[in-house]
Amino acid sequence: MIQSPAPWSQQQPAGLPSLKGVIFASVVGSVLVLAATVLFALLPGALSEAADFRAARPCSEASAPENGDCLSEWPATVVSTETGRSNKAVTNWVTVDLSPEESSFRIRMRGDGPVWRELAPGDRVTVFTWRDLVWQVGSGELRQDTTQAPDREPAVRLAVGLALLIVGSVFLRGAGWLHRRRAVRATDTPTAQVVVVMAATLLAAAGAAGAATVTDTVWLALLIAAAGCAAVWAATALLLRALARQRTA
Repeated sequence: MIQSPAPWSQQQPAGLPSLKGVIFASVVGSVLVLAATVLFALLPGALSEAADFRAARPCSEASAPENGDCLSEWPATVVSTETGRSNKAVTNWVTVDLSPEESSFRIRMRGDGPVWRELAPGDRVTVFTWRDLVWQVGSGELRQDTTQAPDREPAVRLAVGLALLIVGSVFLRGAGWLHRRRAVRATDTPTAQVVVVMAATLLAAAGAAGAATVTDTVWLALLIAAAGCAAVWAATALLLRALARQRTA
């Protein structure tokens, strides 16, 4: 007697979305959205500090230089320079003295710049500070940032966070779409539909990343990104409907 194969051993119809694909899309989407959430939680303070730094004026022009928000300059004397190595990372340090009455302190320079290469013990330099942070060291006409200088890194993190949020949301939406197609055992997935959605996702992510370069305010960047996404997805929906009508015509 020939036994029929068990239901779970039968092959699924060709073109039917696999359960592994649904799980993969769900996991990837969840990880990307979680990563974006962590970035957003760490951003507000860093973005505010970067904006305050760019708006700071020299203390000679500030009305209240004692508040520490202005840019100060202090003459200093180089005590020593050194290079530290940890695995493959190289760090350059310079130790300076502001005055005989104060203790010397170390400054970690950003990269192997022109100032650090030229420094020697006894050289006179200018230390630039903001909010008790040494953000730059000058020697003559040369300037070099330190690792404490506020920069565009927060804006880059905001751009990455917005892009991760959009791509992760699309993965989660795709997982739900694949699950519904498995439930109704739909096997026809037009290639054009997938290509349009992928292109729309890239366009929306690029627009959101561009919003991060326009403003340092998280909520405003989110608003601009949301408006861009709404426009992109509205155009995508219209295009997909047009493609669907062409297939059924």
